Amino acid sequence: MKIAVLGAGSWGTVLAAVLSQNGHEVKLWARRASVVDEISQFRSNHRYLPDAKLPESLEAVADLETAVATAELIVIAVPSAAVAQVAEEASCWIPTHAIVAHAVKGFDARSRLRISEVIQASSRLPAESLCVIAGPSHAEEVIAQLPTTIVVASPSRSTAELVQDALMNQYLRVYTNPDVVGVELGGSLKNIIALAVGIAAGMGVGDNAKAALMTRGLAEIARLGIRLGASPLTLAGLSGVGDLIVTCTSIHSRNFRAGRMIGEGTSVDEALKRVGMVVEGVQTTPIARNLARELGVEMPITEALYAILFEGASPRDGIVQLMGRSKSHEIEELAKQHLSPEWQAE
Repeated sequence: MKIAVLGAGSWGTVLAAVLSQNGHEVKLWARRASVVDEISQFRSNHRYLPDAKLPESLEAVADLETAVATAELIVIAVPSAAVAQVAEEASCWIPTHAIVAHAVKGFDARSRLRISEVIQASSRLPAESLCVIAGPSHAEEVIAQLPTTIVVASPSRSTAELVQDALMNQYLRVYTNPDVVGVELGGSLKNIIALAVGIAAGMGVGDNAKAALMTRGLAEIARLGIRLGASPLTLAGLSGVGDLIVTCTSIHSRNFRAGRMIGEGTSVDEALKRVGMVVEGVQTTPIARNLARELGVEMPITEALYAILFEGASPRDGIVQLMGRSKSHEIEELAKQHLSPEWQAE
């Protein structure tokens, strides 16, 4: 296939490398000419993947029209804040028959739309031509060809399977899923919890607390996700539990690393500066918090994190806030169904 990958960050570069190794004709678009020159001359992208050697067959380009004009598959892998602009700029050159996939985790900050909704609005492509790539997949491990499993979601089975076939190889196993909403929300909301777990790690509060944050964080993801139309089965899968685990525990996780620095006493701005790349959880937290408030969904971890990131609360304040909440059932929804007389309300 002729494939364009838009965005030469860590994940975009790795997806382009995988697709190129799989035998496809791949153009990797980068906005900065210096990145294009480095990939073209040295087969490297040191800022994002310092130890990686990129395939000789991978072509890097700085012109968006050159990248997408003949592409059968276009993969968007830019930060969430740039998706609308890139999709709009590319829209006049995207072939009508092309499939557009994205590997972006977050929301559009201005509209609060999911990324597939942003792309559809900007490109005017039908939903059946769009899909999302997600799952527990740090770029540093995929480029090293370590075993990885991801999921591709689309309302169209044929679209999902086309992207599945393009990506799958001996070290990258790809599943399909029709639940675009669930896959996108699981991949986006887990970044909030990873920030919180990182803060807990930086504070040294122990493994018990980190496990609790991950577990109760999943409950928050499920509450908001289901309210917005996600399947609970999806949130228990690769793009939900799987991505949550890896982002909360891996040394490669930007969200975890930023959170850990904040927990150790570094300011939010300085922590983000030291990470040096986009920390999507910071942008996602206010969007999720505001959506939850509007929909009446309880998300106490998200609320506590918002206070730390944007209201000057200390990490210690966040722990006190969470531990001091009034008592409740672990699974409120089940308890409210009164499954046995012992659980009947008095």
